[in-house]
This record gives sequence, structure tokens and C-alpha cells, in this order.
Amino acid sequence: MNIDKQTLQNIAHLARLEFEEQSEIKMIGEMSKILSWMEKLNEIDTENVQPLIHISQEINVLREDEAKTSLDHEKGLLNAPKRDANYFRVPKVIE
Repeated sequence: MNIDKQTLQNIAHLARLEFEEQSEIKMIGEMSKILSWMEKLNEIDTENVQPLIHISQEINVLREDEAKTSLDHEKGLLNAPKRDANYFRVPKVIE
């Protein structure tokens, strides 16, 4: 499959891209190379190949999600250097 200028402009419109004239010519060549490579992959026999779901065979071991009591509001503010009623006081960072 070859990419022509109109097809590239349609794809660019959908992707909200803009190309200069010189870039369009280069992009048409690059996209044509990609599509010809994909056509080459279609020639490969993949009948007995299992689909790849994960890149590695490692299994992520996670702990069980257990409900625990959390830190209450007063204890959370106990060591605050400055506080204002129920909140931490911090220096102003936005002018």
C-alpha cells in the first residue's frame, strides 16, 4: 500500500497535525516504508504461535488488601511544626 499526499493530509487532519511541504514528502516516504514492512509481516506463518500477553514470565506478587485503622486527624497533626486548627501551615509558594 502506498501513501499519497491526500491520504497523508487526511491522516494529519484526524491526528491534528500540520506538515510543511518538505516534511510531507519525507512523511509519505516514512509511512510507505512502515506499511511495506507490515505487509512483509503478513507473509510470516503464525498459525502455531501463541499470542504474547506479557513480555516476561515474572509474576507480580501482591499482598492481600487488608482494611486497617488509619491515623486519625489529631495524631496526623501532632508533630506539625505549624498548624491552623485542622490544617498544616506551610509557606506561600505562589506569588
